[in-house]
Amino acid sequence: MSGDAAGGGISRRRLGGGVLALGGALALAPIPFADAATAMGAGAGSAAPAGPGSGRPAVTLRRGSPARAGLLPGPLERLVADAEAFLAPSPAHPWYAGAVLLAGRGGTVALHRPIGKAVRYSAYDEATDTGVEFPADRQIAMAEDTVFDLASVSKLFTSILAVQQIERGSLALEERVASYLPDFGGAGKQDVTVRQLLTHTSGFAAWIPLYKEPTREAMLRRLWDEAPTSPPGGVYRYSDLNLISLQLVLEKITGRALDVLLREEITAPLGLHRTRFTPPPSWRPKIAATEDMRQPWSGLDRGLVWGEVHDENAYGFGGVAGHAGVFSCAWDLAVLGRTLLSGGAYGRARILRPESVELMFTDFNTDFPGDAHGLGFELYQHWYMGAMATPRTAGHTGFTGTSLVLDPTTDSFLVVLGNSVHPVRSWRSGSAPRVAAADHLARAVPVSPGRGRSAWFSGMAAGTTATLTLPPLRLAIGEGRLRCSLWWDTEPETDVLVLEASDEVDPAWLPVPFTTTVTSSGEEVGTPHPTGSVSGWSGRVWHRLHADLADRRGRRVRLRWRYATGAPYVGRGVYVDALRVEDGDRTVFDDSRHGDAARVEASGWSVSAD
Repeated sequence: MSGDAAGGGISRRRLGGGVLALGGALALAPIPFADAATAMGAGAGSAAPAGPGSGRPAVTLRRGSPARAGLLPGPLERLVADAEAFLAPSPAHPWYAGAVLLAGRGGTVALHRPIGKAVRYSAYDEATDTGVEFPADRQIAMAEDTVFDLASVSKLFTSILAVQQIERGSLALEERVASYLPDFGGAGKQDVTVRQLLTHTSGFAAWIPLYKEPTREAMLRRLWDEAPTSPPGGVYRYSDLNLISLQLVLEKITGRALDVLLREEITAPLGLHRTRFTPPPSWRPKIAATEDMRQPWSGLDRGLVWGEVHDENAYGFGGVAGHAGVFSCAWDLAVLGRTLLSGGAYGRARILRPESVELMFTDFNTDFPGDAHGLGFELYQHWYMGAMATPRTAGHTGFTGTSLVLDPTTDSFLVVLGNSVHPVRSWRSGSAPRVAAADHLARAVPVSPGRGRSAWFSGMAAGTTATLTLPPLRLAIGEGRLRCSLWWDTEPETDVLVLEASDEVDPAWLPVPFTTTVTSSGEEVGTPHPTGSVSGWSGRVWHRLHADLADRRGRRVRLRWRYATGAPYVGRGVYVDALRVEDGDRTVFDDSRHGDAARVEASGWSVSAD
């Protein structure tokens, strides 16, 4: 079952790092501000290349307080409260029967909380659109170690296994899939590459019902005969068929089944004891139930699915498939995330080299704005990453209600595991709980003021306009200028920060062009903003801003910042600090002076120390 539809903004093409990939030889272009952003994330305990050969172990996870993780406690408390609200009708039915929430930064898990029920319903009553509940003594509460059918989050494991083979030279990123699987090359697929499978640019249809074929051999023949619906490399289209095909490649070149590869190459080295395909019957009491699968909403009549794979095609493959079928728990997923954030190592185990991990966090889909994709990982997707989304943020969702989000710029990680198709898939839509949780974790990462103890903060409300207005200022000579520090992280294009001015001659609020400057790789980089606005991501670093006000000579001027957000997604927001207006050698406004700061009109903005 393919996952939710993706969306996003166009600036990921501009900010994402470029990649040159030829026959398996890979060169990465630098990402703007990545050095400064990584340094900031490392403050929470990030360990860049470590593990075997480095002389020291990589970071491992331990439980700790928000303070130990470098996180604010208030937003984490609100994360849980909001998640619990989705146990009630939202709006017509609960989004999930229960969930396990895990959030952390660096090596510290600051939040690990089960809510609701792992097993609640025995069936779905289509006539009344209600769930038939088990008796109270047969319902099972969520627990920290509850195991979930990850659905499409399974694709990440298959992708990691593929990148391991690229490391070892047995798989080439730009090689044609048909060179490994000759039968694959029929029906116009002869030029599809391994990279196109990993980035969903192969041209495959989103989904076909392979499970309707009577045998595995017939399922494979249906795949071999499937023609691309668009030329390979021509469009982005999320398709389960890509990862199913990649599974077959991996099994061919290694001589091992996918479940064996998962165990030997990932779960055993990392100690993921509750992560596997086809869990045994003894696990069932600790597994979250999924759907009452019956036609017409399901392709198969299976009744309540509990302890077996939910996805129809994965079920047809016996529960072991490249696109779905992995079962896991929140802690194991957090260990996997910590491994990738630490450059492929966890403790003294290493499953990938740092440069290989970089491929999973670097956009290969720059030709398809809005569909940024590393090798296996989705990038910069506000529709489920919320305010955690940056051009470097990687993650994936699963149809059953699961998700993993990793932000290397803050070294933070979020796991949301819900059983949202329990009792039926039609009860939920969208990703509101995932977005809410990500927004709160993003807010929990403090932003240090550019100067002093506090800065002006725009807030993170969606669908609003917030203004920060300076008092009227008389600019006597033609050398007026505004200086300040600026930090922004917004949903690209949808959320915009604009510097505006108004005076007696031009009473309407009009944009004021400005220039921002930042130090990157030891060099000063200046960027003009002729529209007087910014949108997207500042690199999680402060920029110095200069705006020329010479054309306002002799006028009584008012300046304001206007931050307008769309719905339903937002970024981390905007911070403005060290506001200073000069008129030649004379300072006419400085918000570090108490009297000047008291005259600022803040609507939707607030003074924030974090």
